[in-house]
Amino acid sequence: MARRKRPEEHENHERWLVSYADFITLLFAFFVVMYAISSVNEGKYRVLSDSLITAFRNDPAAQVATIRVDQAQGQPKRIVQPLKSQTGSPTPSPALEEETRRMRGMAGSLRTTLGPLINQGKVRVTQSKRGIAVEIADSVLFQTAKADLQPQSVAALTAVARLVSQTDNLIQVEGHTDNQPINSLQYPSNWELSAARAASVVRLFADENVAPQRMVAIGYGEYRPVESNDSDAGRARNRRVTLNILADNRDDVSVLPPDPHHQAASAP
Repeated sequence: MARRKRPEEHENHERWLVSYADFITLLFAFFVVMYAISSVNEGKYRVLSDSLITAFRNDPAAQVATIRVDQAQGQPKRIVQPLKSQTGSPTPSPALEEETRRMRGMAGSLRTTLGPLINQGKVRVTQSKRGIAVEIADSVLFQTAKADLQPQSVAALTAVARLVSQTDNLIQVEGHTDNQPINSLQYPSNWELSAARAASVVRLFADENVAPQRMVAIGYGEYRPVESNDSDAGRARNRRVTLNILADNRDDVSVLPPDPHHQAASAP
């Protein structure tokens, strides 16, 4: 039998449509992605707009808003922060300014009350961010190797106590000695002597209606000198009692870091 011929296949002139369709699909996907990237997040735009308007108003009490994206929900959050000055520090609050004025006034009253002793170089009153420091030479308060207040010092300390009794600031009383050893039955070392001297001042303040829970007595002994102990003048300067009237009211003053040198103290 004769073999039957296979019918001839016609050439497909529409194969290009497959490639074209793929190209169009990819191009469409590309434009969708570009549109999604370029679309403006209305929430972020409003927060940024409010922040710029607030900043350019130059309002001292103004606040700056920043944007933080919540990773869980993917939504922007408006975080309000104090407007910083040109120096980079936050604008002081009215309460802080009032506290600063009050402490400055108290320091002025202390300088007036202790004026004669300040003129004699036996008392120093300095003010810093930490508060007010009243440094009193031990010769004004005590006899050598004693912790009992001398009668002539009671009047000055009473005046100071009456001033601070009208406030609610915490008070830290520090006792300091020089490096000369002491070894008596009552005070085996300078630790005991310095602590007893600080306690004597605290007791007088308590007797003048200063709330005991506001005060703490600390004995530093010879280990916080402000001058060298190699000279009589230096040792005399190191024998002192310092009253720290703290600017901020904290629950426990005893945990505060010491500031023996008062390096941050400013001039009146």
